[in-house]
Amino acid sequence: MADTLLEIKNLRIEATVYAPGEKPRDVVIVDDVSLTLERGKVMGLIGESGAGKSTIGLSALSYGRGGIRLSGGNILLNGREIRAAGAATLRGLRGKEVTYVAQSAAAAFNPAKRLMEQVTEATLHHGLMSKDEAEKRAVDLFRTLSLPDPENFGKRYPHQVSGGQLQRAMTAMALCPKPDLVIFDEPTTALDVTTQIDVLAAIKTAIAETGVAALYITHDLAVVAQVSDEIMVLRHGKMVEHGTVQQIIEAPREEYTRALISVRSIDHQQKQPTPEPLLRVESVSARYGAMAKDVLSDVSVELHPGQTLALVGESGSGKSTMARVITGLLPPRKGTITFDGKPLPPALRQRSRDELRELQMIYQMADVAMNPRQTVATIIGRPLEFYFGLRGRKRDERVQELLDAIELGKGFADRYPAELSGGQKQRVCIARALAAKPKLIICDEVTSALDPLVADGILKLLLDLQAREGVAYLFITHDIATVRAIADSIAVMYRGKVQRYGPKDQVLTPPFDAYTDLLLSSVPEMQLGWLEKVLAHRRMTSAGN
Repeated sequence: MADTLLEIKNLRIEATVYAPGEKPRDVVIVDDVSLTLERGKVMGLIGESGAGKSTIGLSALSYGRGGIRLSGGNILLNGREIRAAGAATLRGLRGKEVTYVAQSAAAAFNPAKRLMEQVTEATLHHGLMSKDEAEKRAVDLFRTLSLPDPENFGKRYPHQVSGGQLQRAMTAMALCPKPDLVIFDEPTTALDVTTQIDVLAAIKTAIAETGVAALYITHDLAVVAQVSDEIMVLRHGKMVEHGTVQQIIEAPREEYTRALISVRSIDHQQKQPTPEPLLRVESVSARYGAMAKDVLSDVSVELHPGQTLALVGESGSGKSTMARVITGLLPPRKGTITFDGKPLPPALRQRSRDELRELQMIYQMADVAMNPRQTVATIIGRPLEFYFGLRGRKRDERVQELLDAIELGKGFADRYPAELSGGQKQRVCIARALAAKPKLIICDEVTSALDPLVADGILKLLLDLQAREGVAYLFITHDIATVRAIADSIAVMYRGKVQRYGPKDQVLTPPFDAYTDLLLSSVPEMQLGWLEKVLAHRRMTSAGN
């Protein structure tokens, strides 16, 4: 057992739930989970939201967030029990022996401090190096992680670097103290596919060069397969399956694991466009405030009734800005937008109630798109009152019809958002949009924050509703797997311009322009060695240019 770094035995984690009008009750978050991690190895923890992945990862720091209690089992780090360790012992190991990389680097960094100060903070706090040594170590890590201008990168503030660069800076922060173990908690989930590849490759290189062990937490099996030696599949706080990466991918034993591997198996038949488009965007350019440069530049696309146009591209390509222009939140600097055969007023306040009703939007983060103090019935009922004047029993009946349509059924009308899962919240947002009886719904990254299985259910629901209601979707995403599953036509955007546009079968058929080729090749695939293959393809393409 000399190589064993972390050993978790029969771990049990509980929390106390307080519900209005009920006695407090204990619920089990993690139930009888055991794992062993050797030095220099990487174990992937995978499963849907609520599976217990992050809770188990944080237990390696003997930490339970939000009132969670580590109530049973053993956690041995470097051969010593830490579950019941005192505060002084835990302060000594956190940030020294074990470090943590959060999902959202933007929320984790202090915006008022330079990156170098934050990257070296734990190292200096524990007295592991002098300031000069820590800063030299940080610069070496910036270089390993392929960050630009590594000698001066640390002088920047968090807002002065991109999301992918900030995520790598957080990895540098975690590696700077030379820990034995790093917990990576969904470090690439919020990134677009091209940036995700850069961060994933940097993390894998850093792990190999430093020899650190890691727990890699994610809901994306294709991603975790590229960096892990073993994978543990979790569901409802219990272990479902545990094995080598090859065994899990090629010969999964459990039905749930097979379901994770087969997600995005939707077979959507591309539809032929109608003669006249529902939405026509012609030569639109737009910018924010007094900016000197356009965020959108001469963009032209069409969307036909009952069809789906996917806007795809990396962060900053102009996808969400396009949505803001179409909805009237950002009037275009030039160009025209025609909706249902009529010019659409550029500004929201100039539009009629019918124009507002016929064009609805579903947002990426359902958590912040609903009022937490309102019930589901109130949230869905609001557009019914505003657009159609429905009240009382008629409104309640229509709310229930919409709940049935989104497959939630009875019992949900009186719930609050906090009582819903992530997928249920997004379904309520879909029902709210449908309540207005729109002709077009803009879906802005509506599945990117969801687990693959939950996202798959949402996509199937959207396609079913489209077939029944005849609604058109403008689907904004950076997920090519989603595009393949639901789109009829695709517009690839890059730096505010449409790089490639047309029916799905044409856009996804070579020959490709350089950016589309990069985008499509960056979609994680469920196979061993995929990351190395895509990096080699990038090097060849770069050498060819």
